[in-house]
Amino acid sequence: MSRRKPTALVLALVLGLLCAVPAPAAGPVAPLGGAVEQDGADTSVADQGAPDGTDSSPSDGSGEEAGDGGAANALGDLPEAIGQGAKNLFEDPAGTLRRWALDYGPLVAGRVALFLLLLFVARILARAIGRITRGALDRAAPNASELLKEFVQSTVSKVVFFLGLVLALQNLGLDIAPLLAGIGVLGFVVGFALQDTLGNFAAGIMLLLYRPYDVGDYVEVAGKEGTVRAMTLVATTLSTLDNQSLTVPNGKIWGGVIRNVTANPTRRIVENVGIGYGDDVDRAMDLALEVVRGLDAVASDPAPQVVLIGLGDSSVELSMRAWVPTGDYFATVCELRRRIKLRFDAEGISIPYPQRDVHVHRVGAELDV
Repeated sequence: MSRRKPTALVLALVLGLLCAVPAPAAGPVAPLGGAVEQDGADTSVADQGAPDGTDSSPSDGSGEEAGDGGAANALGDLPEAIGQGAKNLFEDPAGTLRRWALDYGPLVAGRVALFLLLLFVARILARAIGRITRGALDRAAPNASELLKEFVQSTVSKVVFFLGLVLALQNLGLDIAPLLAGIGVLGFVVGFALQDTLGNFAAGIMLLLYRPYDVGDYVEVAGKEGTVRAMTLVATTLSTLDNQSLTVPNGKIWGGVIRNVTANPTRRIVENVGIGYGDDVDRAMDLALEVVRGLDAVASDPAPQVVLIGLGDSSVELSMRAWVPTGDYFATVCELRRRIKLRFDAEGISIPYPQRDVHVHRVGAELDV
């Protein structure tokens, strides 16, 4: 068997599904690609009266029963018609395909063209209505979460496109009621099997409503930290400082502690440094305060502070505290460490490291062996 015959058979079945026209109720179904043979019986007999002169018309209700029987016979003959069409396709592929092209080509082309046109229009309308919805949200709730706005915009666009798809399928001649019922049953089965995913979905809705973080915030969640790049109803995507992408399920985020580092416009720097016990504490504190005030990002109100917070085993602990814009926090901390080290070295202030002196003493005389 050549390779083109199975392909042609598949094409025959597809054309049969797209272009099958219900056969007349009283007549046989014509095979795809073939003609129906008519017997030579004279059909005018039905118009003649009964020999005894009685009325030959059916009684009340008999016409409907005959019509139902004819439709049932037509549906029953449909598999035979498809089989006859497949047989004709194997026996005369070129002629059968040519007849199909002439008989069903315009119908198929029209339906497919209308289907694609409706999908294209639905796609355009979905995007347009999504943008209109986003603009309305920006005006009505300017302080709402960006994640919530994106979710509403995406949901509206998908609903509009789905309605367009349903309309396109209906115009294609397909009955979508069984399809929708099947989707409902399948959704129930899949939902029961994917309980964890539904838990993440519910957690995503809670995150959208309570807004513990937004796109662009630097957060620490579920033991991971990074900048929020995107969020769906199932998971949140973080970008780490070394440009790695982390996808964290929303269920783990909502069930744990959420630390939003960049939630507020300002942050306080708390940087500790130790000096030696032999150094001048007051002078060291003045030098540290001078270094802190010299940083460009440090706010003057509240004023920066340098306080003594403890006497350690090896050093006297000083704490430098200052308020800076959140966006300048990391850069300011790094610059403060560099400047305090250079300034203490230049002024002779030591920064000791933990050390321990061990003294060994000889006790008593040597024992005789």
